[in-house]
Amino acid sequence: MANKELSENIEEYLEVLYKYGNKETYVSTTTISKRLEIAPGSVTQMLKKLEELGYINYIPYKGANLSDKGFKVAQKITRKHRILEKFLTDVLNVKPENVHIQACDMEHSLSDEAERAMCHILEHPDICPDEKPIPPCDFDFNSCEDCVNEEKDIEEIGVRKSNLISIADLYLNEKAEVSFIRGDSYILKKLMSLGIAIGTPVKLNNASEDKSSLNISVNGSDVEISGNIANNVFVSVL
Repeated sequence: MANKELSENIEEYLEVLYKYGNKETYVSTTTISKRLEIAPGSVTQMLKKLEELGYINYIPYKGANLSDKGFKVAQKITRKHRILEKFLTDVLNVKPENVHIQACDMEHSLSDEAERAMCHILEHPDICPDEKPIPPCDFDFNSCEDCVNEEKDIEEIGVRKSNLISIADLYLNEKAEVSFIRGDSYILKKLMSLGIAIGTPVKLNNASEDKSSLNISVNGSDVEISGNIANNVFVSVL
């Protein structure tokens, strides 16, 4: 089910930090205030609360970024938002100017079961209508093929313990291990031809400025891959 332990307000804060920050970049109080249209003083109080709850790291006059705990929540709500945008656009034909606000209204109550069903209907989408990458699900599968073929109810399916990012989001020379691959059997076979499978150690060597092309080490060998492929291969940082 959708996370009922957190208020929509808290989820909105975490979502902003996910969108504008990373583990090395702190998002300023001013930026959060503008994005959420909330007074800076109120933002500061909430950031202190979120740090006490373990969802963020907060430094006065510098801002905040997500802890591992906060990242998991923020990635999940961002995924639901972008899946909803894709569903509202491609299936329900909602007008483009209405899609974002409707997704915002629905993301906090969307159940995990409904999210999974939408993903299946949309055939594992990797980008939303705004061409932003859709984060991976947190179900304990190695690939979308495994998810499609699994007949267990959602309550019986476990969730991953570790947070995943795409290869495209790695820092230069950062080492990781492939943990999830998005896509159908064609994608799986294509990646296998490059030596990339679940458990494969990888390292980002270089990337074009727009990350449309990346050079990675796969089991010690250099491989060139497109940004489209990189955005569908998710890794655990070592």
